[in-house]
Amino acid sequence: MASSLICSRTQSRVSSVLNRDVKQYGKKFMFDCNEETCWNSDQGDCQWVLLEFPQPVNVSKVKLQFQGGFSAKTCRLEGCLKDGDLMRLSQFYPEDNNCLQISFLLTDLTFT
Repeated sequence: MASSLICSRTQSRVSSVLNRDVKQYGKKFMFDCNEETCWNSDQGDCQWVLLEFPQPVNVSKVKLQFQGGFSAKTCRLEGCLKDGDLMRLSQFYPEDNNCLQISFLLTDLTFT
């Protein structure tokens, strides 16, 4: 059974926060398991989330949930080894709804 790779020592960065209002829409709400909160990016074509894991991880799928009407049209998963150059690993096209989407299965990827 797969478990979340996100832990308290996972470092995260985001491209932007709506109106720079981190108290209401900041990245800390992305993984808080509360459906009443969320990270909300500002407008723009290229929005991103960067995760740095404290130990090697094996990624087999990505779970995403958007607010209906505000989903990305194209998503790209990139990864790299510590201090390496990012490389494209997968591209997928989420549905524009607020359902948890887990259909983005990946070939097992390990990063250290």
